[in-house]
Amino acid sequence: MYDSHLAGWKANRLTGERVNFQRGAQMSEVGVVGLGRMGSAIALRMSEQGHSVLGWTRSRREVEGIASAPDLETLCKRCETLILSLYDDTAVADVLDRLLELDLTGRLIIDTSTVVPDVLRTRMNALSDKGATAIDAPISGGPELVATGKCGIFIGGEPEAAERSRTYLAALSERIFHVGPLGAGLAMKTVNNGMIQVYMTGLGTFLPVAQRAGLPLETVLRILCGGPAGMPMVRDRIEKILGQDDTVGFDIVSALKDARVFSAVTESYGISAPILELTMAQMSEAIEDGDGDTDVARLLARAYARGALDK
Repeated sequence: MYDSHLAGWKANRLTGERVNFQRGAQMSEVGVVGLGRMGSAIALRMSEQGHSVLGWTRSRREVEGIASAPDLETLCKRCETLILSLYDDTAVADVLDRLLELDLTGRLIIDTSTVVPDVLRTRMNALSDKGATAIDAPISGGPELVATGKCGIFIGGEPEAAERSRTYLAALSERIFHVGPLGAGLAMKTVNNGMIQVYMTGLGTFLPVAQRAGLPLETVLRILCGGPAGMPMVRDRIEKILGQDDTVGFDIVSALKDARVFSAVTESYGISAPILELTMAQMSEAIEDGDGDTDVARLLARAYARGALDK
């Protein structure tokens, strides 16, 4: 049975996970494939939580404090568990195809990337034939939530594989949900994170009204985030929206890539989501204006400013 109830999972953790975690930590290193913002956060968090971590990325990028493998073959030989944190469909497909050339006996592949489910699903039989087990486990929340252990993780896969993966994913968060078969994890992220994007688009629709009415942007944000119309993602980014913090948690280019994935997943189930089209249009406009590498909070600052520009 697929475990989607957090309280039940906490109970399981109290009775068994601590033992499993220690056993997993002793068996072998954990390999993290992809060391961008998310991959780096995953590798560092797992290391901080006691796992021995080995990283590898196609770009040869290294992360301070994380040992690097010279190649994917070495990583696979040394690590029973491989956590993929890659940017897009092409990157995941390339890594999976490279892995299929190696001995995968006993390997567990945990794909945390936000990509269409078919990238992993269409290779599942081949991975099984090579001796591997795989799940999709997309993460909700940016690198900052991974670093603090507050992200959400949605697992799609067979129950045995999901349970085995928790031994490792528990280092990243207590909010782990096994939501169904392979691909269900990304479907859950589409609903969850797609809703966040829809909220941002909806708020962006009304912020020009606030600007024209003479309402200070900070006042509007504080009132919203203090009541039932608020959202933690906006609350945590108020300083970024106001231009007081220019650090980037999740940039607009990556948000647009995710929105396109969510749209593709939605369409694969025969459902249309026209509001995502508006979301993607606003993100594309921001990228064209040179804001693509800024935090998604910039979208709300742009929306508020639009109230003056559209007069």
